[in-house]
Amino acid sequence: MTTTSETTPNDLRSRGLAVLRHLVGRDDVDFHPGQWEAIEALVAHHRRALVVQRTGWGKSAVYFVAALLQRAAGFGLTLIVSPLIALMRDQVAAAKRAGVRAATISSANATEWDHIAHRLDADDIDVLLVSPERLVNQKFANEQLPDLVRRMGMLVIDEAHCISDWGHDFRPDYRRIRNLVSALPNEVPVLATTATANSRVVQDISEQIAPFDNRDEVFVLRGPLARSSLRLGVLNLPKPTDRLAWLVQHLGELPGSGIIYCLTVSTAEETATSLAEAGYHVRAYTGRTDPEERTDLEEALRNNQVKALVATSALGMGFDKPDLGFVVHLGAPSSPIAYYQQVGRAGRATKNADVLLLPGPEDQDIWTYFATATMPTREHAEAVLKALSNSEVLSVPALEAHVGIKRSQLDLLLKVMAVEGAVEKVRGGWQATGKPWVHDTRRYERVSQARRDEQRAMLSYERLDTCRMAFLTGELDDPSAAPCGRCDICAGSWYPTDIDPSASSLAKTILDRVGVVVEPRTTWPSGMGTLGVDLKGRIDADETAEEGRVIARLSDVGWGGPVRNLLRNDDTGTPIDADITPALAKACVRMLAEWNWAHRPSAVVRIPSVTRPHLIDSLASGLARVGQLQDLGWLDLVENAQRLDSSTNSAYRLRDVYARFSIGPQLMSRLSHLGGAPVLLVDDVISSRWTITVAARLLRRAGSGPVLPLALALTH
Repeated sequence: MTTTSETTPNDLRSRGLAVLRHLVGRDDVDFHPGQWEAIEALVAHHRRALVVQRTGWGKSAVYFVAALLQRAAGFGLTLIVSPLIALMRDQVAAAKRAGVRAATISSANATEWDHIAHRLDADDIDVLLVSPERLVNQKFANEQLPDLVRRMGMLVIDEAHCISDWGHDFRPDYRRIRNLVSALPNEVPVLATTATANSRVVQDISEQIAPFDNRDEVFVLRGPLARSSLRLGVLNLPKPTDRLAWLVQHLGELPGSGIIYCLTVSTAEETATSLAEAGYHVRAYTGRTDPEERTDLEEALRNNQVKALVATSALGMGFDKPDLGFVVHLGAPSSPIAYYQQVGRAGRATKNADVLLLPGPEDQDIWTYFATATMPTREHAEAVLKALSNSEVLSVPALEAHVGIKRSQLDLLLKVMAVEGAVEKVRGGWQATGKPWVHDTRRYERVSQARRDEQRAMLSYERLDTCRMAFLTGELDDPSAAPCGRCDICAGSWYPTDIDPSASSLAKTILDRVGVVVEPRTTWPSGMGTLGVDLKGRIDADETAEEGRVIARLSDVGWGGPVRNLLRNDDTGTPIDADITPALAKACVRMLAEWNWAHRPSAVVRIPSVTRPHLIDSLASGLARVGQLQDLGWLDLVENAQRLDSSTNSAYRLRDVYARFSIGPQLMSRLSHLGGAPVLLVDDVISSRWTITVAARLLRRAGSGPVLPLALALTH
């Protein structure tokens, strides 16, 4: 399609420029190189377009200007699929500044949906922003989406790398967009935007948004991705105390306010607490942070009311602070592309911003865990289909009783299978559609290999002897990748490397704390009857475990390291069964001394183990000796007991441990002489909490007093 005779290219550009100036509130701005070319491709020629430009380049200006020009030409509304609610809020505000009538439909504004529906019926909306999850919503998909498709003037896919399996932040719900694109007439323009796409992702996105009869007809605009404001660096400090001490000493020297990224929730929370105690105004921001609190924390950072947010990747796409002064990583992301996106939040509207990576030796173990946790297997998928084929509708908790995987993995698997048409979400849960489904094993193997390649590239970034910015942009296949002249390789170390003894001492004191509370289970999982276990509802109050303690979480910065080292496997993957170390033994004694229990335990009971019986015995006997506690010995273990599978979900873990233990005559006799006194229940690791729950129930039924679980580590 060509430009109409009524509107010359110059006239169209003039009108577009007027919209842009209204959007940014300045009369002296002009389009950045490439912006008008993308707008013209969409509005004048109704092309399918992919824009890959660095963060801050102005991708949102392209689709807002194009949307308003489309409306002025008599076309329908623009639908923008946007990944995060926070990003939607910012985009709606920006749209209104440009005179665009914008609205959003997301989980955050459910009370406004009916009003928005009326506005859509009245054609009173120019731009509608929806989350990809809305495309899954049955009511939206059945009642509103068909009409939107019929009237749509343009489709925009923001953060489009999420479409691609190869993207660092692939999201199953985004794959539904491919179906949405295929439902559009070829003359409806489609714009996909991202700042983080290498050549493989560009090709994949292009194939997904191209007209069905011309797969090569996609306008691709790729600009240079290097960020001249960023000063990159890597400081290798293998000890967690040194990394925390560096922050304690030097955080105040970093410019403005910024983000400290951590790989795990526990590390983020622990680091935020530590820095706050050192006198810094910081807050933690993780997946456990309430949505309302997240909004408040984002605003506090935008307004420079905090020095930093200590965050996981939960503070991701959607957060925009143009003058963000620094980004520090405690631990490296598993991909240079993901790292580029996170550090790109700094220095968008400033001449200088500091970016520093403090990698840790534990990073690779964390990468491996997350990589394996997100890949659906053939066995799990077939189990889901079998369960759903035998029932009309099953809730996720009910499905857990049929499929031995954790809730997060099950949710991901259901999304993948829903996108591919094998299952669908309905009122009350999920049901099978009856459509055939095949596990794409080769595709998942290719993606897994790509993830491993990215991990190796991230390790290479840490050890570079050439420009860091050139490496990052090169990983994104930027043809303009070149030395930046600013990073620590090009210009030398710009960051301090010294650590004062006082900062080191404070960090050691903070990280030397022991004791993490383990809350007791109070309710049995749903659907246990399906697994042959007759338990349901709440656990009887006089049969529950008490609040327990572990030295640390396995992911913790402080004592997590020594505990991980003791609980490591050998080269064959077999758990090493060694005596508890003197340092960890002393830490256990300290933890007991600081335990604010209502009644002091009088005895110790061991949970039997097929992997580390020697370790558990050395821990329990040492506690009995030091605490002058009666040593009651072991619970009995069923014959031919196998190693427990820690990857199973809650229901399956309970099934596996429900009949695993018993109380023999000798232990029963010893318990009868306790007179109902509290018992310390000792294990090596607490994971699902069902082992200690079942063991405590056995002991309470046998006449023991309150049962206090104690272990070396909590897995999460």
